[in-house]
Amino acid sequence: MGTPKAHSNYPVAAQTQPTQGLTQHSPGKLLSIKKGSEGKKQKPIFSLLLLTCMILPLPYVTGCEVIKQTEASAQTNTPRRQLQQGPIPVDVAIAQTGVLTEPLEYIGHTRPIREVSLRAQAEGRLLKLNVDVGDSVRQGQVLAQLDDTLLVSALKQAQAELAALNSEVSRLQAQVENAKIRSQQARLELQQADTEASRLSGLSQTGAISEQQEELAKTAAATAQQNLLSALKQIRTEEQAVAAAQDRVRAQQAVVAQNQERKSYALLASPITGVVLERVTEPGNLVPPGSEVLRLGDFKSVKVELGVSDRELANIRIGQSVSVRLDAFTSKSVLGKVTRISPAANQDALQVPIEVTIPNSNGRIGSGLLTRVSFEPDMSKRVIVPETALKAGKKRGRGGEAERGRNSASITNSSNPKLEQAIVFVVKGEGEQATVEARSVEVGEYANGKVEIISGLQSGERFVARSGRSLQDGEAVRLSVLSP
Repeated sequence: MGTPKAHSNYPVAAQTQPTQGLTQHSPGKLLSIKKGSEGKKQKPIFSLLLLTCMILPLPYVTGCEVIKQTEASAQTNTPRRQLQQGPIPVDVAIAQTGVLTEPLEYIGHTRPIREVSLRAQAEGRLLKLNVDVGDSVRQGQVLAQLDDTLLVSALKQAQAELAALNSEVSRLQAQVENAKIRSQQARLELQQADTEASRLSGLSQTGAISEQQEELAKTAAATAQQNLLSALKQIRTEEQAVAAAQDRVRAQQAVVAQNQERKSYALLASPITGVVLERVTEPGNLVPPGSEVLRLGDFKSVKVELGVSDRELANIRIGQSVSVRLDAFTSKSVLGKVTRISPAANQDALQVPIEVTIPNSNGRIGSGLLTRVSFEPDMSKRVIVPETALKAGKKRGRGGEAERGRNSASITNSSNPKLEQAIVFVVKGEGEQATVEARSVEVGEYANGKVEIISGLQSGERFVARSGRSLQDGEAVRLSVLSP
């Protein structure tokens, strides 16, 4: 009976094997095993051996695969750790001073510092022009000539009238001299008459002569007195006539001088030293008084006329320095100054006319050239760095609240607020000895991806503009090939 019990255990073992992933046996097959003969009892034992051989290798196969994956992962991670432990690649820049705001640039045109119209002051036919457009002239140089026939005739007539008046003055002066001579004679006659009257008066008192003779002597003395007074009056009259004649002479002299001046108008001389800009008329034309003959320009300095927006007028002042580039001289940029700001704006264009004066010592800059005037911002220069060089610091928040971040947190315009204080990594050392120093800086204005550094970084110092990953104070770095 012990043997059947042993056979009854085999079906139990066969039923437990499906839980381990083995093939299941149906109940019919189990019953056949129990009822089989003694020769067939070895068949279940063979099945168990076969299943055992199939199950035992599985853990070893799985373990080998895990070991292979672990070794591969270790081989992959090992170079990464070694790379992270080496110097960090960085782009280095040199701190330089400048301004954030881009200069305002306006289009203008050159004009001579002074323009003069050479006009005729007298009427006449234009005989000749001695210069052409573009010719250089000097002050006082005769440039044109008018027909002066009528002017010469008028001058001669005035001179003849002056000669006649001078003759009249001479005649009147001779009459004055004659009147003076007559007055002297009258004075002598008066003295003689007075003496005779006194003598006869004494004789009359002694009875030597009659009273009638005495009266005749007194009458003669009175007559002599009247003749003297008349001669003196005649002198005064003649002197007044001479003075009047002399006034007429002086007036005629002015007429002669005026005609001489008009005669000089026939020669048109340059009032300035400059260049001929335009010939307005040609020889042979009748030139009325005041008509323009030539246009001259003074190019020792050149003014640039332009219009600026009324919104930018507050940033422009008289005497402000500007940079002027001329398209005619691509490589030439000259320094000029604002010399005039018009008080009246152009209502259509909403622009204010402005004049900028630039030097022109060699005279190469002409009129009408296209210029580009840059108004440099009126502010002091500071150290300028790219925003990528800043690391997180004190933010500009409401109520002056300060927030701190890690030194490795970079700043961008789109997501992070502007900073009042930040960290800049300054490069120390050269080559393989290069390291970075975390330095706190005070930040100013932001513009165009750049930022002002008010304090903390000096011009000429090298700083990290961009790094491959976050940096720490004192960490070793490797400079890129583009770094100075």
